[in-house]
Amino acid sequence: MSNPSSNKIDLQLLGRVLSLARPYRGIFVLTAVLAVVLAPVSTARPWLIQHLVDQYIFTFDIPGLTRMVLVLIGVLILEAVLRYFFIFATRWLGQMVVRDLRVRVFNHVIHLRLNYFDRTPIGTTTTRTINDIETLNTVFSQGAITIIADLLTLVTVLGVMLWTSWKLTLICLTTMPLLLLATWIFKEKVKVAYQKVRNQIARMNAFLQERISGMRIIQIFNAEEQEMRKFRRINRDYTQANLDSILYYAIFFPVVEIISAASLGLMVWWGARGVLSSDVTLGALVAFPLYLNMLFRPMRMLADRFNQLQMGLVAAERVFKLLDCHEHMDNHGRLKPTNLRGEVAFEHVWFAYVDGEWVLRDVSFHIEPGQTMAIVGATGSGKTTIISLLNRFYEIQKGRILIDGHNVRDFDLFALRRHIGVVLQDVFLFSGTVMENITLLDPSITKEQVVAAAKMIGAHEFIMRLPGGYDYEVMERGATLSMGQRQLISFVRALVFNPAILVLDEATSSIDPESEAIIQYAIERLIEKRTSIVIAHRLSTIRHADNILVLHRGEVVEFGPHEELLKLEKGYYRRLYELQFAEV
Repeated sequence: MSNPSSNKIDLQLLGRVLSLARPYRGIFVLTAVLAVVLAPVSTARPWLIQHLVDQYIFTFDIPGLTRMVLVLIGVLILEAVLRYFFIFATRWLGQMVVRDLRVRVFNHVIHLRLNYFDRTPIGTTTTRTINDIETLNTVFSQGAITIIADLLTLVTVLGVMLWTSWKLTLICLTTMPLLLLATWIFKEKVKVAYQKVRNQIARMNAFLQERISGMRIIQIFNAEEQEMRKFRRINRDYTQANLDSILYYAIFFPVVEIISAASLGLMVWWGARGVLSSDVTLGALVAFPLYLNMLFRPMRMLADRFNQLQMGLVAAERVFKLLDCHEHMDNHGRLKPTNLRGEVAFEHVWFAYVDGEWVLRDVSFHIEPGQTMAIVGATGSGKTTIISLLNRFYEIQKGRILIDGHNVRDFDLFALRRHIGVVLQDVFLFSGTVMENITLLDPSITKEQVVAAAKMIGAHEFIMRLPGGYDYEVMERGATLSMGQRQLISFVRALVFNPAILVLDEATSSIDPESEAIIQYAIERLIEKRTSIVIAHRLSTIRHADNILVLHRGEVVEFGPHEELLKLEKGYYRRLYELQFAEV
């Protein structure tokens, strides 16, 4: 892929960006045609003025002069209309490409494996989906097509100038080396400044996202002043990067004006002599300042547009790098059962997030349909990992995971997860109504089903006490609800999808004793008549389990019912149980 610091345009990358406009090839062709047509139309204006001066004003041909003025007005109107459609079409094309690409990137992101999110900051993915794609828009709105239009205008204007008076044109172009040098220096300086701005805004986005998410910790530990000092430094660096780019613009444009004025002065000096010696017509002398303006204006903008094109390609490279990340879980399974019995078996499963660093080592267990298995163990023993593997959020390195006797890889991924309900310790609620958070906008779930599920586990009364009931607007992450209320909503969410296998990951660890009785009742109703896997620190909550799986450093050390495990004099589970109840 291209190097952001390179002076060359990566044509392969540019071609890939332009291919994004394939669904809108009609508009793309229209913009190209308009770019070609605009070059001669815009150049016709000074040529008509020259012709008007030479052929009609000095011959006192009033009727002819009137006709030429009308033609000139017509050309102006035509150019204005064409320019309007050109600008609108390029901007529209850019927005359509951005819209489609943003949907494509988001669809790609939500299907990535979880280990991508384990190692990639949220701010980075957000920047790729929003800021970088918006920057890529400049390739269409102010980049490739506009640069081509400007270059066509330059060639056309230069050709007409040489045809009108090659001597006068060469005199005007004597300042061109200075302009090219100034443009090159400006392009290089602004390119570096743009890169600094992009880096600083990414740094600021990451800082803000992390601090706003962790605002509770900042305020608990009175760290506002320290974080404010950090933000001031980041903000100062970002502002300085912008000021650097502003400085280069502030220097470049006056320099171009001076060079343009010098060229105009040389043109007047030489042209006046040419008029006196009849080498140059007076019409040409009147038209040449217009030609010069049309020559210098695109050149003044080309450097900036070239930089914007380059920055757009840098952003495009980042976006394509994300799209080319093929960390999707293979979904070649064909099994799409409408119902599952709920039999679960792990057979000699080995798993590592990082190669060689085993999190699970030769784990084996079996759960009969309708049974409840509890998993206990110290933090980091691999309890939550078992849940993730059952849902195929990660791929195991060795062994097999079976559901109803079939390897989980034989199931269609979405069909598999449809039959497994998960209630996590840290309940995540989205901005929206209670109803939307329960159904997750699944159109197949009716309000009657939601109400029935809520009544079954005892959540209906608390929901109806909320302002608006099921239409109560939940704030981001459910900030306006208590932990117990959020947990109950997550239980209703799990139940309404009617899963064959239910997983509860430490669902009562953060609940106060008063709420625990309600949650415990909800759990009992949830696990009734379905295969359940319960992870809990509070061993008192898992006595009802048919079997208990005891993990230690990723290995199964004990497996069996609560009473049998307590009989083991030096058993790991018995030691955990006695320690916990000794504290009580």
